[in-house]
Amino acid sequence: MAAATSIMRAQQLVLREVDDALRPFGLTFARYESLVLLYFSRSQALPLGKMGDRLMVHPASVTNAIDRLEQDGLVRRVRHDEDKRMVLAELTDDGRRVVEAATEAVGKTRFGLSEMSSGEADQLTELVGLLRKRVGDFAEGPVPATLATTATPAGSSAEEARKTSRRRPRGTLTTEDV
Repeated sequence: MAAATSIMRAQQLVLREVDDALRPFGLTFARYESLVLLYFSRSQALPLGKMGDRLMVHPASVTNAIDRLEQDGLVRRVRHDEDKRMVLAELTDDGRRVVEAATEAVGKTRFGLSEMSSGEADQLTELVGLLRKRVGDFAEGPVPATLATTATPAGSSAEEARKTSRRRPRGTLTTEDV
């Protein structure tokens, strides 16, 4: 029980630090994740269903996040060019500016791990990754791309990270990227 309680409390502490960094941008972590996912997608637009799959959340959660981001002018809903039945969330210019600035702010907190050394953060990632693999959260081998997109190194700009991620062949992300 002590390990489980420690993990849950650590999650609260990390989320609090990240939320504090996102607050000036009017973002919650859920909305930030949605912006980051769109930012790193090829066309900066994705179907809402695919967003739910990649973020590993219920479709209603994606709808709520996109509703709010759309109200704030950070995304817009558009029809797919070829399949007009499909609705995409598309990042706006304001959304790009906000996600880049927010990523800089969150990066300064080392994504909520500012009190840990890089080596300690690597150890933590390895241990939590081991648990996640064993319970089937992701398969052995490449880590789902959405998990790696939020791991921009401290001091790197969001634009720099986006360019770097686009140079990698699909499926080459590993647990070290998370």
